[in-house]
Amino acid sequence: MSETGPNIELDRHIPVLCAEVTAALGVRDGGLYVDGTFGAGGYTRAILAARDCKVIAIDRDPNAISAGTDMVKSYDGRLVLVEGCFGSMDSLLKGLGVSQVDGVALDLGVSSMQLDEAERGFSFRFDGPLDMRMDQGKDENAPSAADVVNQASEGLLVRIFSMLGEERKAKSVARAILRARDVEPFTTTRQLASVVEKTIHQNPAKKSIHPATRTFQALRIYVNSELDELVNGLSAAESILKPGGRLAVVSFHSLEDRIVKRFFAQRTGRTGRGSRHMPEQIGPESSFNELAKRNVNAKEDEIARNPRSRSATLRAGERTLAMPIHSDPKSLGLPVFDPVQWSTQ
Repeated sequence: MSETGPNIELDRHIPVLCAEVTAALGVRDGGLYVDGTFGAGGYTRAILAARDCKVIAIDRDPNAISAGTDMVKSYDGRLVLVEGCFGSMDSLLKGLGVSQVDGVALDLGVSSMQLDEAERGFSFRFDGPLDMRMDQGKDENAPSAADVVNQASEGLLVRIFSMLGEERKAKSVARAILRARDVEPFTTTRQLASVVEKTIHQNPAKKSIHPATRTFQALRIYVNSELDELVNGLSAAESILKPGGRLAVVSFHSLEDRIVKRFFAQRTGRTGRGSRHMPEQIGPESSFNELAKRNVNAKEDEIARNPRSRSATLRAGERTLAMPIHSDPKSLGLPVFDPVQWSTQ
């Protein structure tokens, strides 16, 4: 098959904190669970192996869904694959006639198999089209990473790189991109990586991340609206979990983890607790209970096997009987971008 077909090897992606996620979900016989980020099926396999249960697995990447066809057959009715965004899991499940589930697992960010496919344009390790869309080809009008770097204003680029990539030299990178695109539009990952590398000079004596890492991360998050998707997904999970149902979320960078941390803080009532200086604030009844006082990180043996796990953080909570809590996405730390800036200046 071509690189766009279902010839993806499902074992190329090593699930991070897999045992910890399965334990956090408290998987039980007869339960129904959602793997909101199916990818190569790592969490789904672990959940199905833990107990005699069922999984509804969601992924916005049509390649991942196609690659999972044989896996569906092998589990004889215990696995259902759904193409779509996990931020819409409540409506996706409604379409299947499902209103409540016993657990939801989310593995955020981009998968290893997507990074390894040059034609997807996620990584500067391989030269390929500067695309980065997770649902590549589904909506031809959806802007790609090339569209962003070729058309966005300097101000918007600075905001993207600084807020979504936490790039300290965001302004220098943005200006270098504007100068380069005046000569030739960006079309490949190597073009962009080269411009960034020349702008952010890496000290060869120090082992550090590639100079283009933060720029590529920022573009990927922006193109796929990943943080908006995360906020929507957390709220959707809150609405479909049964009392006693559990939500387990693995994040890989501070932007994601900050949102997840604030979500659980709001839902467990930690944001309203008083002190000897301030009285306790009365808010809505907690919709989640904490499963652990601290986040969970990978142990040294897992990091040795899978370096990707080094930056992973697991947070989890158990649903209460309370109604879902509706809050302003900004209160979770969601950056807001002005669409007016989507124009060349």
